[in-house]
Amino acid sequence: MSFEDIPVDVGVVYEGERVRGKDMFVELGGPTMEKKYELALARSMDEIEDEKITIIGPDLKDMKEGSYHPLGIFIEVAGKEVEPDLEGVIERRIHEYVNFVEGMMHLNQRYDIWIRLSKKSFQKGFNSLEYLGRVLIRLFKSEMNIIERIQVTFITDPEEVAKQYDEAINRYNERDARARGLSDAEVDTFYGCSLCQSFAPTHVCTITPQRYANCGAISWFDGRAAARVDPKGPLYAIAKGDTIDEFRGEYTGVNQAYTEKSLGKVNSVALYSAFEKPHTSCGCFEAIAFVIPEVDGLGIVHRDFKGETVNGLPFSSLADSTAGGRQVPGFHGISIEYMRSPKFLQVDGGWDRIVWIPEAIRDRVGEYIPDEVRSKIATEKDAMTISDLKSFLKGKTHPVVDRWIEIEDVDEVELPMEGTGDYVAVPGEFSAMVGGVGGGLEIIFKNAKIYAEKVIIRKTGKGDTKK
Repeated sequence: MSFEDIPVDVGVVYEGERVRGKDMFVELGGPTMEKKYELALARSMDEIEDEKITIIGPDLKDMKEGSYHPLGIFIEVAGKEVEPDLEGVIERRIHEYVNFVEGMMHLNQRYDIWIRLSKKSFQKGFNSLEYLGRVLIRLFKSEMNIIERIQVTFITDPEEVAKQYDEAINRYNERDARARGLSDAEVDTFYGCSLCQSFAPTHVCTITPQRYANCGAISWFDGRAAARVDPKGPLYAIAKGDTIDEFRGEYTGVNQAYTEKSLGKVNSVALYSAFEKPHTSCGCFEAIAFVIPEVDGLGIVHRDFKGETVNGLPFSSLADSTAGGRQVPGFHGISIEYMRSPKFLQVDGGWDRIVWIPEAIRDRVGEYIPDEVRSKIATEKDAMTISDLKSFLKGKTHPVVDRWIEIEDVDEVELPMEGTGDYVAVPGEFSAMVGGVGGGLEIIFKNAKIYAEKVIIRKTGKGDTKK
C-alpha cells in the first residue's frame, strides 16, 4: 500500500512511539479536554461517499504550537458484511492505525482519546488532518477488507464536538447494555485482544461476557464479530478449555493463550481477582482498582479524576504501578462496564472490598452497587486522607472493618504460622513490593519455603524502626 503522498513515514515500526510534552506540536483530546471521542457507525452503502474526508473546525496548520484542542473522530463504514457488532472493533483499530504514523501518538479510546503530534512531523509537512484521514481510509480498507466504503470526519470545533458528544455516549451505552444479558458460564469461547502490545508487550486482554476489555471499548459480542471476519487479526478466539476454578475465573484455555501471547511471561490468570494472579493491565484501562493496605480495601480511580486520590497519589502515578502488561497484585486496570458485572472482583469480596471511589463513578454505576454497601463506600467528598477514610469506614460499619486486626491498644500481635513441618511452603510464586505504593522494587519469590515460628505485627512510633 502506498503512502507516497503522506509527508511522514507510516508503518508498524512507529507503534509504541511516545511524544513527550517538550516534543509536542499540538495535543488533541487528552486530560485537559472535557469532551473528546471517537465513534464508528455502520451505514448502508448509499449513505456513504467513499473516501470522503471532512474537517470541521481548525485544521493542524491553523493551530498554535503547544496548543490543546478538543477532538471528535467520526468514521462511517459500509459493506455487505459490515454489521453494528463491528463498530466497537473499528473504533479500537483507530488506536492502532493512528500510531502507525511517524510522530503521532494515540492513547486510550472512546471518550478518553488522547493524540499528540510531534514538532518534527509537523515540520516535515504533516500539517493537516487530511493526511491522517487518508492513512485511516487506506489501512481500514486493506486490513479489514469487508469495508467497501468509508468516510472520515474530524471535528475540532468546540461547539460541534460538544454537540456530537452526547450522541457518542448514547451509542456506547447502548452497546454496553446489550452485552449484559449473557454470562460467562453460557459460552465455551472467550476472546483475546493484543492491540495494546505495542505499549505493553506481555499484556493479553481476555474478553468474556461478564468481563469487558480493560479499555471499555470491546465487548464479547464485538470480539466475536471481529474474530469471525478477521481470524488472524489482533482480536481472536480463545477456547475456554477446562475449568480450573470457576469462582476465580481460571481456565486452561485462557492460561494457554496467556502463555503463548505473552511469550511465556504470564502463565496463569484469575479473571475475577485484583490480588491473586490478576489479569494483566495495558495502559488504556478506563480505571484502576488499587490496594489501600492501611484499611485492607481497594480504591477505584478513573482516568478523568483530577488531583490526588485518598492515598495521596494521582491517577498517573497509580497507572505507573499498574500498566505495562504485568501482574501486580493489588493494582488492577479495569473498565467502567466491568464494575457493573456480577463477577466484579468477586474473589476479593466484590463491592464489599471497595472502600473509596470518585463520586462521578459511583453515580454512573450506583445501581449495580449492592444496597447494603453503597452508602458505606467513601468518595472524595467523604475522605481524602487515610485517617479520615478509616474513621468513615468505622462509622459506617463497612464490611472491611471486620477484616482489620485491631492493634491500636496493644504493643504487638503474634500470628501463628500454619504449614508442613517447620516451614510454610509457597508453591509457584508470589511477590512483595518494597519502596511504597508509587514505585520501588518488586521482589518475586519462586517456590519459596519460609521458615518462621511466628509473625509479629508491631506498632511503631515516629522514628522507630519497623519490624
